[in-house]
Amino acid sequence: MIDGVTDTEAAILDAALEEVLAHGIRRTTASDIARRCGIARQTLYRYWPDVQSVFAALVTRELLAVLPSGASTASDLPEFVSVLVDTADRVRRLPLVDRLRETDPELFARYVLHRLGTSQRTIHAELARQIGAAQRAGFVRQWEPSQLAAMVLLIAQSAVLSASVVAEWLPAESWRTELGRALAGYLEVPAA
Repeated sequence: MIDGVTDTEAAILDAALEEVLAHGIRRTTASDIARRCGIARQTLYRYWPDVQSVFAALVTRELLAVLPSGASTASDLPEFVSVLVDTADRVRRLPLVDRLRETDPELFARYVLHRLGTSQRTIHAELARQIGAAQRAGFVRQWEPSQLAAMVLLIAQSAVLSASVVAEWLPAESWRTELGRALAGYLEVPAA
């Protein structure tokens, strides 16, 4: 068991990932996941109340897996922005994100327009912590860390979810560069 996740839960999420990558969320059922996992559907329901909860757990697992590990903090703004851009780029390149963007964009709309998910709340909390540390070190402007973190999350989330839409104008390397400039400009300490 890793981080409170049993082997069975991990196997169910692995099977759900394979099904979603193959068919999308709308065409994946609890029966599909259970069959791929080699368990009874009732076993799946011992861990999650419904298939939507499985999908939510899957998306959370996949997104949180690409976050930087550890509680280290950057030593200057370029390093901090580099970590933010690298993380956003890893999310952008997740096969699950690509597949959901193609087949189930309304899922993203729900979490962008209507409610915050577990992964967004976790990312926001870590961003606020990192921003607070960067403010104490003097290389991020002063303001409420929670509010700055919310805007950084919005900027990065928008950039990640819309990257493919603007790919003809902003190829991957330019996307990284321009996201870095946007974040650095937003977070930098104003000149005296």
